Amino acid sequence: MQKRWFVRAPQDSTTVEAFRSELKVDAVVAELLLQRGIDSYEKAEAFFRPKREHLHDPFLMKDMDVAVERLIGAIEHQQKVLLYGDYDVDGTTAVTLLYHLLKDRIEHLDYYIPDRYSEGYGVSKAGINYAIDQEVDLIITLDCGIKAKERIQQARDAGIDVVVCDHHRPGSELPNAIVLDPKREDCSYPFDELCGCGVGFKFMQALFQQKEWNTALLWDQLDLLALSIGADLVPVTGENRVLAMLGLERLNTLPRLAFREMLVLANRSFPVTLTDVVFTIAPRINAAGRLRSGKYAVELMISNNREEIEQLAAEINADNSERKELDKGITEEALEMLETYPKNRTTNVVFSPNWHKGVVGIVASRIIEKSYKPTIVLTKSNGEITGSARSVDGFDVYKAIEKCSDLLEKFGGHKYAAGLTMKEENVHEFMSAFEAAVSESIDPKLLIPEEKIDLELSFDDVFRKEENRMKIPRLKRILRQFEPHGPGNMKPVFVSTNVFSTNLRVLKDAHLKLSVTQPESDVVLEAIAFNQADKEEDVASGIPFDVAYTLEINRWQDRETLQLNVKDIRPHV
Repeated sequence: MQKRWFVRAPQDSTTVEAFRSELKVDAVVAELLLQRGIDSYEKAEAFFRPKREHLHDPFLMKDMDVAVERLIGAIEHQQKVLLYGDYDVDGTTAVTLLYHLLKDRIEHLDYYIPDRYSEGYGVSKAGINYAIDQEVDLIITLDCGIKAKERIQQARDAGIDVVVCDHHRPGSELPNAIVLDPKREDCSYPFDELCGCGVGFKFMQALFQQKEWNTALLWDQLDLLALSIGADLVPVTGENRVLAMLGLERLNTLPRLAFREMLVLANRSFPVTLTDVVFTIAPRINAAGRLRSGKYAVELMISNNREEIEQLAAEINADNSERKELDKGITEEALEMLETYPKNRTTNVVFSPNWHKGVVGIVASRIIEKSYKPTIVLTKSNGEITGSARSVDGFDVYKAIEKCSDLLEKFGGHKYAAGLTMKEENVHEFMSAFEAAVSESIDPKLLIPEEKIDLELSFDDVFRKEENRMKIPRLKRILRQFEPHGPGNMKPVFVSTNVFSTNLRVLKDAHLKLSVTQPESDVVLEAIAFNQADKEEDVASGIPFDVAYTLEINRWQDRETLQLNVKDIRPHV
């Protein structure tokens, strides 16, 4: 797939030099910090050394005082409390976090994870009926509830109070509940990009602060929050960066048994980065909710029994393997369907009643990798058509779906990901309406994937003359401190021009393994270009090319070496 390269405009050289001198870092590092809005020593210190003190006062969130007062009342009067979480990573980690913090303080504490297939996303009728049958006094929703007006009213009519902890966009009217959501229009909380687990954590932080409880147990749960931040693709900036970094520190020093076991099954070792967590632990947690029930994931994460953890982790790992096979097969079917579509369409909307509901979101993401357009994958479940949407960079798919809301039974989500449900007779009309909504509003250039490039480097910038080429260069050692990476703080991408290969191999008929250098430089770097074997002729010996890449550390048999992870290649002009 051809990409368009966008190289950021360079910062003012005088500003870079002054900042570099103040921080005593390379000009490359100073430039990258300035790009991220870090333009003072104080901001740099907060970026590289985030502390608990950098977290905001939880009582700045609208209605936090009311929510804490209601929960304290439930604790003091020994009322029954139900934690109600969504079935994905964000929801299950949130339930686990609150369960750990409240289980010794609330005698009648229970949790509920809806079934993805029989109940669907969010607060369900079955879930509220369960709460009523169990004579629950207070429901705390986690990563859901902000649009569940009808179901929450059902609970209220039965005498059950509700605290909503959510981070999704509210509708025009809030549910009849105590609502904690930083995206409320009347909420002035300083950071509105918390994940659902993050909102739950702020609720607990406020409770512990109000009751003056020992916060050691509170901070022990930050590994759950780091997992949730990474998996839910919220910006890794501001408060999320603080929470993610502290959570990774916890995960790497005192990992809970469940996470240790899942890393073993994934053949990964410590230390782990947020990216490692996203690609190892998160898919396995999600697989439980996709193929059986998110309750298994919660059971795994709250357990302290080694035998139980090993058994649950093995079952969930098997689920993840099955999930991989399912999404591979469905993706192939969907791409075959798209071959029959007109090439001038701006959207991919595919439907089969036989596809597994649990993997349609993953399939949507896979399709975009091959056909870069806003994508919706639909299937049939319990008599309804349900599906997941994924978007291309820069386009708000939620708003496009909202324009088609008259054809939907329900929908919800974010700018780049959403879920929706409709009647079967509306499928074809929805396909047309969604195509119209997108084609009318999307900038055509957004349909060409963009490779965002932070900075141009020469290979002599990577390794200084005095540095040992067999060791990791100083530049990469500093760049490691830019982690954790994610939206808002992506791994820096560099471009080097007029590059030549000195050694080239094709691995598994898919990947390029090459050694690269530049004229008048004695630096030779190893590089890997995944799934770019089609560019073999472009990098053949003697042909100059430009390369966009990230700097990575390749570990092999206890040895670390620098390697370029090639994002894109194009002929040098």
